[in-house]
Amino acid sequence: MKKNYLLIGILTVSTATLLSVTLKKPGDKKRSTTVTAKEQAAQKPNVIVILADDLGYHDLSSFGNDVLKTPNIDSLGTEGTRFTQAYSSAPICSPSRAGLVTGRYQQRFGFEFLVPQNEGVKPTPEQVQQFVASAAKTGGSVEKLPISQDEFLNIKKGLPESEVSIGQLFKQNGYQTAIIGKWHLGETDGFQPQKRGFDYHYGFYSGLTLYAYPNTPGIVDYHLPWALSERVAWTREGSNRIVRNDKPVVDDKEFLTDRLADEAISYIESNKTKPFFLYLPFNAPHDPFQAKKSDFDKYASVKDSTVRVYYGMITGLDNAIGRIHRKLKALGLDKNTIIVFTSDNGGATYTRATDNYPLRGGKLSHFEGGVNIPFFIKYPGKVPAGQVYKLPVSNLDIFSTVAAAANISLPKGVEYDGTNLLPYVNGSNKARPHDVLFWRNGYSKAVRKGDWKLYINTRNNKQLLFDLSKDRSETSDLSAQHPDLVKELSAALQVWESKVKTPTWPNTFNSSITINGENYFFPI
Repeated sequence: MKKNYLLIGILTVSTATLLSVTLKKPGDKKRSTTVTAKEQAAQKPNVIVILADDLGYHDLSSFGNDVLKTPNIDSLGTEGTRFTQAYSSAPICSPSRAGLVTGRYQQRFGFEFLVPQNEGVKPTPEQVQQFVASAAKTGGSVEKLPISQDEFLNIKKGLPESEVSIGQLFKQNGYQTAIIGKWHLGETDGFQPQKRGFDYHYGFYSGLTLYAYPNTPGIVDYHLPWALSERVAWTREGSNRIVRNDKPVVDDKEFLTDRLADEAISYIESNKTKPFFLYLPFNAPHDPFQAKKSDFDKYASVKDSTVRVYYGMITGLDNAIGRIHRKLKALGLDKNTIIVFTSDNGGATYTRATDNYPLRGGKLSHFEGGVNIPFFIKYPGKVPAGQVYKLPVSNLDIFSTVAAAANISLPKGVEYDGTNLLPYVNGSNKARPHDVLFWRNGYSKAVRKGDWKLYINTRNNKQLLFDLSKDRSETSDLSAQHPDLVKELSAALQVWESKVKTPTWPNTFNSSITINGENYFFPI
């Protein structure tokens, strides 16, 4: 039988096919006047959801990093609430984002694996061979597809029309809606952000793109030959291209983190007199590793160049968020704006730039380092300032929380897995927001009930039980001592699995990451 493989994301399109558009720079606008307190009180709250990409648990000053300086992100915790046990619904970009924008486990609608880069374009045999060789070099393997490659390409991959996105919810309730940054929820016709409730989009469709063109003056470029994504990272062609409302943009030269901040500030200024919902998914600090030299130079004491560039990228992200936060204050909008900041999954330890200390593992694993993420909510007068909230929450909660803040009812007849966190953080509800949390990406799974967590990897033939109240680092497997708990958590996971959908498309690649000297596989 002929083997069918899918090549992930090494196809490109000719830059000659890209259309040029004229941009209006934020600086071309006349400075706006501030909104008065009376005007704010009469207006629905604005909502900004900021998502970092692969930002790990130990990548912020407020989460214990004593080298990195992140005062602007940290200020969201001093002016709002910081969460120390927040979880993403997947340890990888695309599925986690599907859960965030719907408030539902993405497995409910079959979104269990990545949307392949340059989706819908058939790779050549030579490109497949190159990708297989690259995968093997980085410790992974390309999956044999259970269907033909043509059948696979014909499957619609992305956020299905059956789901109400967070953009749709707010648009239907009188809000201006925008996404500025990384989408990664489908790139073929019908899956673009404008078809999923967003009035405006500036950014890119795929999982990664260049921050600046290689060899740009003032930018430090650093390659990661040990990372599989190195092959697809260093281009702005194909699905890595920058688009504005689905039309390619070819003349943006500014460092992308700064450019996204410019776009966000311009959008806020343009909508200051009407309620807006802004979804702001930055691509920092996902590879390719590129940092502004001015940020790179701040960490001269860091001898490891990989870590130093990474820290520079996070500093650039922190500066961008600081600019946006200051603009809200200058316009008088901050007191009537709820801001949520989090990451799509844990830090990518395979880059060799981060370790998610004190947590085990990282992105591409269901250990704590892969799914435990930084999380902040700032909402003056509604969310306590300077509070540290220590009970488990989820990125699935963002949907219900911001809807409640805006006094928007959730659609009827839909089962939501997130919960409104406002009663919990303001102290009116003392219970746990979640009794149990579930994860599944193919053969890699986990369940947390109370303080007990069961990790299962059938490919590795692993079943590990941890007491997170005493062992957040997941160093002591207690499965042999507590077979009753293993049975209980396994049963809960099986019940949940019986209620979700078979993945709409199969995984195409198995990644391998080393954790405590042992290789663990993860399906992508």
